[in-house]
Amino acid sequence: MKNPQHHISIPTLLDVNEGNLAKIGSLVKKTGKTHVVLFFGDGIKELFGMTVIDSLNDDNIEILHIYEEDNNSIDCLLNFAFSIPSTAEMIIGVGGGKVLDIAKYVSFLNDIPFISVPTSTSNDGFSSSGCSLFIEGRRRSVPAKMPYGIVVDLDVIKSSPEKLIYSGVGDLISKITAVFDWEFEDAKGVAKIDDFAAMIAKKSVNSIVRMDIKKDIHDEFFLRELVDSLIMSGVAMEIARNSAPASGSEHLISHGLDQLAEKPQLHGIQVGVATYLMSLVQNHRSPRVTKFLEETGFFEHVKGLQMKAVDFERAIDIAPSFKPYRCTYIHLEENRRLAKRYLETDPILKSILI
Repeated sequence: MKNPQHHISIPTLLDVNEGNLAKIGSLVKKTGKTHVVLFFGDGIKELFGMTVIDSLNDDNIEILHIYEEDNNSIDCLLNFAFSIPSTAEMIIGVGGGKVLDIAKYVSFLNDIPFISVPTSTSNDGFSSSGCSLFIEGRRRSVPAKMPYGIVVDLDVIKSSPEKLIYSGVGDLISKITAVFDWEFEDAKGVAKIDDFAAMIAKKSVNSIVRMDIKKDIHDEFFLRELVDSLIMSGVAMEIARNSAPASGSEHLISHGLDQLAEKPQLHGIQVGVATYLMSLVQNHRSPRVTKFLEETGFFEHVKGLQMKAVDFERAIDIAPSFKPYRCTYIHLEENRRLAKRYLETDPILKSILI
């Protein structure tokens, strides 16, 4: 019997550079598509809309319709998902995670190529095939398809709020604990690891944390590396056909915080703190995680957010319930007890959580 081989989708168009919003027309023109539908996130059209629209017009790309939408509930989405003009050849989403998920899912339903144009890098969702939608009042991950193209304007990313960049930092570092969880599940016979996907996920984080570069979140080279690493993470999930290369115990704790915290923080912020905690529980590369989060100023940023240790305690308790079919470190009771002990005793956690 022959071993099954991968058949994966990866972006055909990939451009990460300065001033890319003003060049988007020429980039789309290279694809041979001339009829597009635009999706802008809330407030994004006012900030960058004319730059994008003018660029597309200059290269004779016809804009069939413009949507401004940030409501990612499935009910709202289905109201307009099939109203896309029949002549549309491509969907372009510009903005944050919500609108990119909406545009991605609409392109999936209509079987039209999708170009992802993130205006922040708060997580790796802009480069993945999955999307997060609200279904019956709960956030759920649903399958879509890999973006046909990813266009990132580094000038825009550099000017985005610091909290969004730090969110990306936190989401990126989580690949360290996520892959370790995946290997743990494989050893227990609960999951089968995909070696190539695991390698890409490891490379996605190691390519930046091991480099002798200035870990300044405003530095152009650092941001370029951050974007490239988050894109690699998205590709790793596409190879694996699931989120395991990029999401483990630390993400389950974040899901718990989403439900329990009075004021949940950005996904990547919560994940970054949970990654540090789980690196201690796993006894896996915690010095490297610590060094990276200290050098980028992530810990210092978290100090000002008033995140509560008690919320983490409660989130740890319910974390396994979000994916009961998995067996990450947090699924074991002794590890949940250990995680809560670290909340009480670890100097860094005591300094950043109230």
